[in-house]
Amino acid sequence: MKMIGRKDELQLLNNLKEHTSSSFVAVYGRRRIGKTYLVRNAFVNQFDFYVTGISKVSLSQQLANFHIALQKYGPSAQEMEPAKDWITAFRQLSKLLESGKSGKKVIFLDELPWFDTAQSGFISALEHFWNSWASARTDIILIVCGSAAGWMISKLINNKGGLHNRVTHRIRLEPFTLKECEAFLKAKKANFDRYQVIQLYMVMGGIPFYLEQINITQSAAQNIDKLCFGKEATLRTEFDNLYTSLFDNAEKHISVIEALSKKVKGLTRGELIKEAKLPSGGSVTRILGELEESGFIRKYIAYGKKERNSLYQLTDFYSLFYLKFIKKSSILDENNWINSLDSPAQRAWSGYAFEQICLSHIREIKKALGISGIQTNTSSWISNDRPGAQIDLVIDRRDHVVNICEMKFSLNEFTIDKKYAEELRNKIGVFKTESKTRKSVFLTIITTFGLSKNQYSMSLVQNELTMDILFE
Repeated sequence: MKMIGRKDELQLLNNLKEHTSSSFVAVYGRRRIGKTYLVRNAFVNQFDFYVTGISKVSLSQQLANFHIALQKYGPSAQEMEPAKDWITAFRQLSKLLESGKSGKKVIFLDELPWFDTAQSGFISALEHFWNSWASARTDIILIVCGSAAGWMISKLINNKGGLHNRVTHRIRLEPFTLKECEAFLKAKKANFDRYQVIQLYMVMGGIPFYLEQINITQSAAQNIDKLCFGKEATLRTEFDNLYTSLFDNAEKHISVIEALSKKVKGLTRGELIKEAKLPSGGSVTRILGELEESGFIRKYIAYGKKERNSLYQLTDFYSLFYLKFIKKSSILDENNWINSLDSPAQRAWSGYAFEQICLSHIREIKKALGISGIQTNTSSWISNDRPGAQIDLVIDRRDHVVNICEMKFSLNEFTIDKKYAEELRNKIGVFKTESKTRKSVFLTIITTFGLSKNQYSMSLVQNELTMDILFE
């Protein structure tokens, strides 16, 4: 299949070949996001040295694996004795590369965290290899990759020792957008309409591996049943594997995710510590930072609030779906999802998930509003005085306009009735009063299939957008 998306990342990696100095690139992101696939495609599998770490094996086994890779990439390595430590192993690598071809030399160390076994000295040896040899040259492209995001962030990206600020380029691989998901599914010859693509995105997010499991001959609902609720369902057992592969002692990370799944608007740090039963120390900062850097949660400041009142919100679609539905389900329940279609629980979840999709496609919304070139601040708003009164997306524009966005997921055109119209008027009135804004306030409604035209929609709504704009 032709590579979908990743244009900026591919461009960056291709540009490295023209750099006049050596490059040290860290590629990281959640499990199943396509990190290895990206690097292999960027260099068409043409590496001067490539090795993948092995999970949960000893130092001697890692070194043996490294030695086998050395032998694969150069005749000079055939006579080398297997190294007994990482300093020697990296010295052998430098000798191999010195005896190789001229021009840029591409080194790819995949699943880097797995090399770092207890008391192995791996990090110190990598530091020495880069600082004393590779960085002094102009012809090295060192690419390191790993799914253990916690390790990549703490030991590499935020390293305080010899690798501090040595990484020249960081690539945090993000999930596909809706547009990229649609292109991916079309490349598989799938014939889903956009409503079904959004349904799949609500469950899986834009994770390429999950999308690869989709059966194109079945509907979105059938796929959700098969992949999430069946006896051999791929996504039934993914949750624990996902977090334990990314983070050491992942129980606390999972506690944070579970706590946030129960509070859709999010929790403050203090509320989160209490709800997740976490110790109020520096480890909380690390855990939240790792989850945020890995794209599972977001930290945001509600409109008009201070930094200290920041909220944390769960943004990973799969984690939310797992905790809401899969975790509580029985493998004996066939057609679990299809049999409960349009239930109150499904409607509530789909409404929230659609809001999250919109929040992850702010760029597309701004483009549809014709304000891509205008400086904006995006946030949510929560009333101080009216419990439950909140706006999930506020776009505060430099041109003295504030867009208040309401997102509504429905199977047909959405109708603003008298009750909802009154609710909207009250919400806008409270927002204006509490925020004391002097800007014009425009109500923007984002729906799946559009708004029914009636007296309420005509008088209240300044901007009407449909799901199609999210695919632009």
